[in-house]
Amino acid sequence: MAIRRILIANRGEIALRIHRAAHEMGIETVAVHSTADADAMHVRLADHAVCIGPPPARDSYLNVAAIISAAEITQADAIHPGYGFLSENARFAEIVEAHGITWIGPKPEHIRTMGDKVTAKKTAGALGLPLVPGSDGAVSDPVEAAQLAEAIGYPVIIKAASGGGGRGMKVVNSADQLATQISQARSEAKSAFGDDTVYLEKYLGNPRHIEFQIFGDGKGNAIHLGERDCSLQRRHQKVLEEAPSPVITASERERMGSIVAKAMADMGYRGAGTIEFLWEKGEFFFIEMNTRLQVEHPVTEAITGVDLVREQIRIAEGLPLSVAQDEIEFKGHAIECRINAEDPWNFTPSPGLVTSYHAAGGMHVRVDSGLYAGYRIPPHYDSMIAKLIVYGRTREGCIMRLKRALAEMVIEGVNSSVPLHQALLDETDFQNGDYSIKWLEEWLSKKNEI
Repeated sequence: MAIRRILIANRGEIALRIHRAAHEMGIETVAVHSTADADAMHVRLADHAVCIGPPPARDSYLNVAAIISAAEITQADAIHPGYGFLSENARFAEIVEAHGITWIGPKPEHIRTMGDKVTAKKTAGALGLPLVPGSDGAVSDPVEAAQLAEAIGYPVIIKAASGGGGRGMKVVNSADQLATQISQARSEAKSAFGDDTVYLEKYLGNPRHIEFQIFGDGKGNAIHLGERDCSLQRRHQKVLEEAPSPVITASERERMGSIVAKAMADMGYRGAGTIEFLWEKGEFFFIEMNTRLQVEHPVTEAITGVDLVREQIRIAEGLPLSVAQDEIEFKGHAIECRINAEDPWNFTPSPGLVTSYHAAGGMHVRVDSGLYAGYRIPPHYDSMIAKLIVYGRTREGCIMRLKRALAEMVIEGVNSSVPLHQALLDETDFQNGDYSIKWLEEWLSKKNEI
């Protein structure tokens, strides 16, 4: 069924990204927005716009009834959730489909399965994905947990089953800390997610965060589009991503890509998804799956030439995958910088009026952003205001182009993280591709000591 009008259940740069893909396909868009986003660029450009509530996300972008009402009022025949907000809410997906509206995303049962980390781990293991040694499910009994930790070997890490962003996560270095840390992790998880279920895994000392982009047609066919390296993180939040990874060989890419694509085909997965791994000393360990588009999807688009949002829409229409695995070529190198409205060193949010704005340009430079001079960045949402994506034939050339592009970026009136990215690119470790998920926080700690 051809989609005629898409309601975009999101805001900011991702809403604008979806709008652009839809218009290039001849599809109309509906923007929903809070009162704080009335002047946002995606609202200005959409064919239709509906205010769905006041600034707090719970009253607007998380307001399912208001979003469904907006879709019915505007006669939208599809909903794209973007990322964040309701994008991985299985119940929302079910409600959308129950109203006869096309859900541009995975099947609700797959969202639910992979959204619970304990269930996701079991499912991944059954599908043949390599796992980090750990508990088969939830742990609550202290004696059982102690026996398991001894068998795995310290250090171990406690994780919240419904968690994310580092909440409910504790590293335990010795047996005498285990019971206390489990109790604290469960308390944090209950407070943050309403679920105190935790599980145990082997703690890897110095891994990288490598993720594979996959697509399935929901009918038993799936492909992968290579890996992204997302190891530069602060407080488990990604800061810069690149594709391909500086440490993954072509043979490793082909081997792991084939494994994840087969797993998703066997699952009957539909739409875009990302399989995330920790990588250390040549070994991959599954950590989670995101059943949605990723913030960092543009670097994959840059090296493969595949429009991932267009592909999402096509699959939702019931069309087959537009490209076969053997037709995908990985060319060159791409890096994305997440640019936030915040102090670049202490990360204090910096909402407010953008007095001047100039986006970087030139060959192979892409800026995904809804910024403009005169726009007031609201304080109610995530601080990311732009993504700068640069492509080069080589990684070295990509870094040089990215340095030039960052120097061209003008964002005045608020603080931004542009200086942080400029400093990162000057570091020898980054230039050599020699970093792990711990590198950025250790580097920041040293800079703050100076």
